[in-house]
Amino acid sequence: MDERGNTERDEPLAGHLGGTPGERPESLPGVGAEPATTGETPAGHLGGTPGEQREPLSGDVGARSSQLEVPPGRAAAASVDEAGVRSAGRATHAPGGLLSGIFGDALAEFFGTLCLIAFGDGVVAVAVAALNQSGRGANNFLSAGDWLLITWGWALAVTFGVYVAGGVTGAHINPAVTLAFTLRGDSPWSKLPIYWLAQVAGAFVGAALVLLVYHDAISSFENAKHVGHAGTFGIFATSPAPYFNGGWFGPLVDQIVGTAFLLIFVAALGDRRNLAPKSNLTPLLVGLAVAAIGMSYGPNAGYAINPARDFGPRLLAFVAGWGDSAFPGVNGYFWIPIVGPLIGGPVGIFAYEFLIRRVLVARGVLEATD
Repeated sequence: MDERGNTERDEPLAGHLGGTPGERPESLPGVGAEPATTGETPAGHLGGTPGEQREPLSGDVGARSSQLEVPPGRAAAASVDEAGVRSAGRATHAPGGLLSGIFGDALAEFFGTLCLIAFGDGVVAVAVAALNQSGRGANNFLSAGDWLLITWGWALAVTFGVYVAGGVTGAHINPAVTLAFTLRGDSPWSKLPIYWLAQVAGAFVGAALVLLVYHDAISSFENAKHVGHAGTFGIFATSPAPYFNGGWFGPLVDQIVGTAFLLIFVAALGDRRNLAPKSNLTPLLVGLAVAAIGMSYGPNAGYAINPARDFGPRLLAFVAGWGDSAFPGVNGYFWIPIVGPLIGGPVGIFAYEFLIRRVLVARGVLEATD
């Protein structure tokens, strides 16, 4: 929808926002960096520029490689692999093969999104049904449906989903993120459908795990409250608040704005000309950004801000018997958490590019080298 609009991209944009068309960007931990090709050090939250041996992060295994002690008699078994990681007595594998390419990327996006939904939908299941039916929701803070519990739970779900997949792909785990970086030229168009498919599949399986674990709690809640499936659909996917009166414009704007802010925060956190954090802290701060969005805009429509997060679990709910609650959804809502974020993501990343990054470049601010 937006075009790059910057013809003077002589230096790559820091984090996963960087790079000119055809140039591999630097990585942002867990949020949008592209994976390494064969022979390169993985991007994602481990950092590094294309074709260059990365400098290990503090706390990373590679950062301690020179300090690892190899037991006597096993020195011959110790080696340093191409990622700079010393392995003591472990088999090492040369780069290449099926997992070094797009298949490995797809696995990472699948598993990262699975973790996101397993914990995100899981905390909603706790708030809606499990606490209520377990007798553990008596006090006010842990009452069923408590919004703070849900927003902080989703924040942690995002954080750890990003940590899980960040070293492989940068952990897009969100089709809106993938589209935004593809439009910016940071990711090839050929990867977009594969990432999207992996993300939706991961979300579907993550929701299936939640249903498997909380099936009894959900059934107990439905029977006790006489609400049927309509009263528990919100465990899996989103719906608009009643005050929209069945209209689509308000919820659509909500999804565009929420996702735009997500990409603005992600862009800022990855910009080494700005106040980017140490890369191994970025996933935590992305999670906090999601918490802020949830607290500020969540009640409007459940702050999906991620097409896979809504569509995958919605599809699972439909297959598992939630019927019309899933498709077409309340007042035909199902398409809004798909279209809204796919508009908002590019809007957010280009807003940061034109309003902040260009100012930093014009002022000659150099990228941090930590």
